[in-house]
Amino acid sequence: MPAKKTNVARDWFNTIFYGALIAIVFRSFLLEPFNIPSGSMIPTLHIGDHIFVEKWAYGYSRYSFPFGSWKLWNGRFWATEPEIGDVIVFRNPINESQDYVKRLIGKPGDTIQMIGGRLHINGVQVPRENPRPYIVATLPKSLKRVGFYTDKMSIKGNKIWVDNKPADFNYTIEYKDDKFCKMYEYACGVFEATEYTETLPNGVKHSIIEMSDNERFDDTMAFTVPENHYFFMGDNRDNSGDSRADIGYVPRDNVLGKVWFIWYSHNYYSPMLAVWDWGNKMRWNRFGMGIE
Repeated sequence: MPAKKTNVARDWFNTIFYGALIAIVFRSFLLEPFNIPSGSMIPTLHIGDHIFVEKWAYGYSRYSFPFGSWKLWNGRFWATEPEIGDVIVFRNPINESQDYVKRLIGKPGDTIQMIGGRLHINGVQVPRENPRPYIVATLPKSLKRVGFYTDKMSIKGNKIWVDNKPADFNYTIEYKDDKFCKMYEYACGVFEATEYTETLPNGVKHSIIEMSDNERFDDTMAFTVPENHYFFMGDNRDNSGDSRADIGYVPRDNVLGKVWFIWYSHNYYSPMLAVWDWGNKMRWNRFGMGIE
C-alpha cells in the first residue's frame, strides 16, 4: 500500500511538472496569449480583446522566456526584422513588468515627427484619407440595463443606433464600474473621433482615429531612431502612451512577437458566468479576427 501511494503521488507530480513544462515551451516558442487593457490601439484593438502573439515571428530574446528580466544574456537568436506597420507586443523599456502592444512606425535610422496631427516619416507626410466618424463609448455599468440615449443616438449592450437604425460607422463600447467613472469623470462618456485610413511608406494600410489635430502629441520634435531600437505608436493617436513621450525608443531585444489574431473579445458588460448577458457582452464579430 505505501508503495502504491508513492506511485500515485509521483504520477501527480509528473503530470503537473510536464504539463507546466509543455505550457512554458509553447508560450515561449510558439504562441502566447495577451489581453488588451487600454484603448491605445483603437480601432485595431479594443479593450477586452484577447490576442495570440506569434513568438517565432522575429526570433527570440531573453524576454521571450520566463525570468527574462534577470538579464541572463543579451541579443536575439533566429532573428528576423519586423516590417513597418506590424502590430507588435514588446516589453516596456521603462518598466519591465509591463507588456505593451503598438504599431511599428520607425526602424533604425528613420526620422519620425508629428506636425499638425500628421505623421511624417523621413521628412515625408504619410497619406491619410477617407475620414469617417468614429465613436468611443466608455459607460458606467449602471447604464447597461437602461442604455444611453441622446436626441439621435442610443447605445445598448454592444450596439449603437442612430435615428433608430444601426450605426453605419465604426465604434467601440466598454463598460466600467460606476466608482471608476465617478473618480475619473473625464475617462467616461461618449467621445466623437474621426477614423482615417493611413498608408505607410511600404504600402501598409491601416486605420487610425484622431480626436483632433491639436492634441498633446500632434506636434513633436523630430525623433531619429537609434541603432538596435524601434519607434512605436498607437493607432488611437491622441490617447496613446508610446515612443513620442512615455516609453521612448524600444530596444530590439524587448520585442516579444507579432500580433496574429483575436481569439476572444468582450466589453466587461457583466461577469462571465452571466450567460444570459452574453449577447450584450461578447463581441462575436471580433472572434478570430486577424490583425493588420
